Amino acid sequence: MTNFTHRYPSVNHEMSASLPFGSFAQNFNQQLSGSFMREYAVALTVPAIFQGPAQHSYSKDDTSVTHWSLRFKVYKLVFDKGLALMGVALTGMVALALLVLNPFFNPGPLFFRQDRLGKNKASFSIWKFRTMIPEASGRDRSATCQLEVNRITPLGRALRKYRIDELPNFINVLTGDMSVIGPRPDSARHAAHYLTAIDHYDYRFKVKPGITGLAQIESGYAEGVEATSIKAHYDQIYVETSSGRLDVYIALRTVQVMLTGFGAR
Repeated sequence: MTNFTHRYPSVNHEMSASLPFGSFAQNFNQQLSGSFMREYAVALTVPAIFQGPAQHSYSKDDTSVTHWSLRFKVYKLVFDKGLALMGVALTGMVALALLVLNPFFNPGPLFFRQDRLGKNKASFSIWKFRTMIPEASGRDRSATCQLEVNRITPLGRALRKYRIDELPNFINVLTGDMSVIGPRPDSARHAAHYLTAIDHYDYRFKVKPGITGLAQIESGYAEGVEATSIKAHYDQIYVETSSGRLDVYIALRTVQVMLTGFGAR
């Protein structure tokens, strides 16, 4: 089992100053009482003003979170479906452009589907724009194998860098398999491996997987057990402290990630 014992303060003030609302959030954090500042197994750059009001612990036997208020559940539903409708429309426009570009820079099918594990380990097919050569897209590499970057097409590399390949995920949000904000779903094969190798990995299955999440804005792309263990810590923090203000912050940071290309591969 991989277990991280190092503890870090929940807010990194130097990093938060360079983030959206950074200087304001930094000043706000310094005015907070010490009791509000929590400690986690990984460094967290989320300004305290955007963190959830409380941290809730769950056991491995818990199949879902219980601290979500009715207001947050309604907000989450409206947020998901509203953005999904806009996202599907944007996906359609991008798909038309890719139908023109793909024959030259990314020959093969437009979409790629793969089985992923969602809430309570339920399997579903995720939709993405294909970024690899067709032969590689059909493979499901093991959790210990590195990403075959040589099989990513030139156009696919650009789609991955700015996360455009994940736009079709909004289809999964509309069907109810995913949420906009939540832990990124892993393939069933990878999840089976990580469940035995990382003791806190199963926290992610208490909520719906998301198009983007806390792990994506904090640690970027994860490959291998050690990096995935760090990602799983961020997923656990999200499950324990999820709130409307945290979702808003993750959404804002995701826009920043898409513009800069950080965290994608």
